Amino acid sequence: MSTRREAVRRALTGSSGFRSAQDLYADLRAEGSKIGLTTVYRALQSLSDAGEVDVLRTDEGEAVYRACDTENHHHHIVCRVCSAAVEIENPDVEKWAADMGAEYGFTNVTHTVEVFGTCSSCS
Repeated sequence: MSTRREAVRRALTGSSGFRSAQDLYADLRAEGSKIGLTTVYRALQSLSDAGEVDVLRTDEGEAVYRACDTENHHHHIVCRVCSAAVEIENPDVEKWAADMGAEYGFTNVTHTVEVFGTCSSCS
C-alpha cells in the first residue's frame, strides 16, 4: 500500500465522523504532507473499492468518507451538525429490501440506507 494511501487511511481512522476529501486534504497539508488533492481523491476511491471506507452523499450532494468499523453490511446514523456517525445493522431493513425486490421482480437487489439526525452532544 502506498504511503499516501496509508496517510489518508490514518487521517480517516483518527476521525469519528464522515469527512470530505477537502477536509482530509487540509488536515494532511497542515501536518506537513505534500500530498495533492487529486491523490487524496484517488486514495479514497481505492480505499472505498477495497471496502475499507464508507462513502455517503450529504444533502448538498458532496461525497464524504469514514473508516469502516466493521466488514459486515451496515448503515449509519449521522449527526447533521458535527458529522459524528454510528454504524448500525438492522436485519429488518435487509429483509424489507429483499422483499421489495422480489415483489417487483427484481434480482441482485442492493441498497443504501443512511439516517440523519442531531446527536445528543449537539442537541
